[in-house]
Amino acid sequence: MFMPLKRASRGRTKGGKGSSGVVQCTNCGQTVPKDKAKKVTSRLNLVEHTLAKELRAQGAYIASPTVLKHYCISCAIHFKILKIRSADSRRKRGKLR
Repeated sequence: MFMPLKRASRGRTKGGKGSSGVVQCTNCGQTVPKDKAKKVTSRLNLVEHTLAKELRAQGAYIASPTVLKHYCISCAIHFKILKIRSADSRRKRGKLR
């Protein structure tokens, strides 16, 4: 007899490709499989908003680099990147709401 699965994917997105690399959680430093970690991209504003608005009016281009962060599951839940879902909503693929 086998154990029942909580999630069909076992919490990962690797499919059947064997092992994937590991990344460190940005918050706690835990090593997490790359396909299991939650990836968050954000843009970093280097110039203050009011100054940037004036510079854009004069035709200047203001670069804003993207910052990539990886979170382990527990940190992603803590920072409300992930929500804990009921068994019924876990079965519905991709529908978080």
